[in-house]
Amino acid sequence: MKDLLKKYADKFSESSFWQKTKFYAQQAGIKTVYTALLLFYAYRRKETPAWAKHIIIGALGYFLALFDAIPDLTPIIGYTDDVGVLGFGLVTVAAYVNDEVRQNARERIKKWFGQVDESQLEAVDKQL
Repeated sequence: MKDLLKKYADKFSESSFWQKTKFYAQQAGIKTVYTALLLFYAYRRKETPAWAKHIIIGALGYFLALFDAIPDLTPIIGYTDDVGVLGFGLVTVAAYVNDEVRQNARERIKKWFGQVDESQLEAVDKQL
């Protein structure tokens, strides 16, 4: 998995992250987007060490890649591989996902999706 993350690290940039995530938010679903946002905000923390940032960059790079194992053009099924890679990244760097990271991710989710079912966000938080 770490080799896969290294392969996609060059696909990550903050501008492409915001562009793809906002554009595909509804299609990808709340859990996928919330997981990506948790990783992104953990990446932005100055306290997150370099090794963790490399994992995050690889996971988000995979999410942003135009071509991946299962094309994202297929609703639900197309994001299955992304969810797996993002989930791996999130569990690996869980120690750097604090309350501020969660709050930032939740605010962005509510901005994009409106009122959301909190149980979906809590399901992701339980991975941590």
